[in-house]
Order: sequence, then structure tokens, then C-alpha cells
Amino acid sequence: MTDISREPLQFLVFSASLRSGSLNTRLAQLVVKIIESNGVKVDQASMHEFDAPSFDAAAERESGLPPGAVEFRARLERADAFVIVSPEYNASMPGSLKNAIDWVSRASPQPFNERQGLLMSASPSMIGGNRGLWALRMPLEHLGARIYPQMFSLAQAHEAFTADGVIASDPLQKRFVALITDFIDLVEAATHYPCVKKEWVEYLGQRPDPFIDRVERS
Repeated sequence: MTDISREPLQFLVFSASLRSGSLNTRLAQLVVKIIESNGVKVDQASMHEFDAPSFDAAAERESGLPPGAVEFRARLERADAFVIVSPEYNASMPGSLKNAIDWVSRASPQPFNERQGLLMSASPSMIGGNRGLWALRMPLEHLGARIYPQMFSLAQAHEAFTADGVIASDPLQKRFVALITDFIDLVEAATHYPCVKKEWVEYLGQRPDPFIDRVERS
């Protein structure tokens, strides 16, 4: 992999695991290397930076967003795209990640809307955490994020890395690199050569009601 000339981009990349030495963190570190080798700036974060108390609408009205959610929002707003590498807990996403998303969704303007995203996972299981990624797509796409159609799940991840931190299977490593490169190409085109902008609508009733429905135009 060699540096190539691109229009300026910045990606937010983080592992959704709070555990030290997580397989998902190792995969996220590999993602960072590949993105940077494509000439793109990376903001590598830790889930600890975005952790927050359980969402409470009363607490939000009284005090606003907690520090972890404020940080998550700020890092999203500075990024053209995000990559989340998430473990699978009980066939879904980690509760801490869903909680962080719920908090940040209350910000205005809503920072997930129209932001490009790529989802990945690593797991010792044979399905690589793929079920958790499908669960994660739903709230992000509801919030207007443009989640890349292809996702990446690294199965038997405890045996999948070389000592240098790359994926031991050469064909799988090549597919991994190609997926990230294709995603970068899409983000570059969407960021610097946009052809259409759309509004985000959260519609919760039979008739539009400003108390429960939100519309944001870009």
C-alpha cells in the first residue's frame, strides 16, 4: 500500500469495546493503518471517551448531553465519515454503544444525518459478530447515516491476526483492504462532488406533530 493523492478527508475510527486488548480494537488499529496509507487523516478514538450514563430524558432536559456524548458529537461533526468496529453481545450491539448513539441523537443538528459509515466486527465465533452489525445498522440508518452496504466480520478472530497485526489469510486481507479503499472512494466522491442533498425526517405519528416529529434540512 502506498500513499495516493486525494481530496482532504477525515475519518473517525473507533472500537466499540471497552475491554483492554479487545479483538475489535486490534481490527480497528488495522483499519487506521489502511485508511492512512490511502492519504486520509484519521481521528482514532476509544469507546471510553464516548461512554455515558444511561440515557435519561429528564436528565437531558435539566443538564443537556453528558461529557461522553458531547465528545462523540464533536468528533462526528469533524469527520467526513466514521468506521465502527463493534463486538457482538447476545446477537446485538453492546449496550454502551447503543446508549452513546441514543444520547448523541438528541443533539441538534443531528450529527449522524448524511454522514457516511462503515461497520465491522471481530469475534472468536464462526460468524464473526455479523448479527451485531445488522442490529447496529438500524438505529444509524434511522438517524440518516449512509451506512455502506458491505460490512466486514472477522470470524475466529483470536486466530486471525499475524504477529504484525494484519489478517493472516492473504485473500481475506486483500478483501479487507479493497473494502476500505472502495469506501474511501465513495466518501471522497460524496464529500467533494455531491449531486443531491436530502432532508432527514423522523416521523412518529399519523399526522406531523412538531412535538414528536423532527425535520432537518442540509
